[in-house]
Amino acid sequence: MFQKKYRRTLVVGIGLMLIQQLCGASGITYYSNAIFRKSGFPERLGSMIFGVFVIPKSLVGLIFVDRWGRRPLLLASAVGMSIGSLLIGVSFTLQQMNVLPELTGVFVFVNILVYFGFSAIGIGGLPWVIMSEIFPINIKVSAGTIVALTSWTSGWFVSYAFNFMFEWSAPGTFYIFAAVGGLSLIFIWMVVPETKGKSLEELQASLTGIN
Repeated sequence: MFQKKYRRTLVVGIGLMLIQQLCGASGITYYSNAIFRKSGFPERLGSMIFGVFVIPKSLVGLIFVDRWGRRPLLLASAVGMSIGSLLIGVSFTLQQMNVLPELTGVFVFVNILVYFGFSAIGIGGLPWVIMSEIFPINIKVSAGTIVALTSWTSGWFVSYAFNFMFEWSAPGTFYIFAAVGGLSLIFIWMVVPETKGKSLEELQASLTGIN
């Protein structure tokens, strides 16, 4: 698995899992009530709408993935999540400046839906799809284990750290997630290949440079 020819394959798999978690989705999900409370949006209403929104959003990626391909959806997802995080950060910044404080809750809630809507079309689920497509049979189990461990470990880190970050600075937390989304866009553009319609042999040739 650690042979030089599999280096890029591992980087793609591990990198996508880090992106999926470090963009902040787990923390935002677990602490959504705290975010609504801080912004002034009704917690009960926000949790109810957010819970209903989560169910159909999971189907969005399935509908478009084979039509548009993995890479375009990942790029669009990274851009949308980054913009959503940035706008949430701006909303909290305006609240601190006492600019339209009565609208902060609405702005935050709407942009959380934007964030998770874009997450659903790409970064929320496609890393697992791509992982199943890029690893050859001889390293699929061991590489898959490392990638899954990366996902769960980074997810735990984000979930654990989110509350401390949010207490430190609500806008700063989301600006950090927006920056991670921007870096994710660069990573996907430069490193992640398109896997739609390609055989394992074709993918390995493009990833390892061996024909």
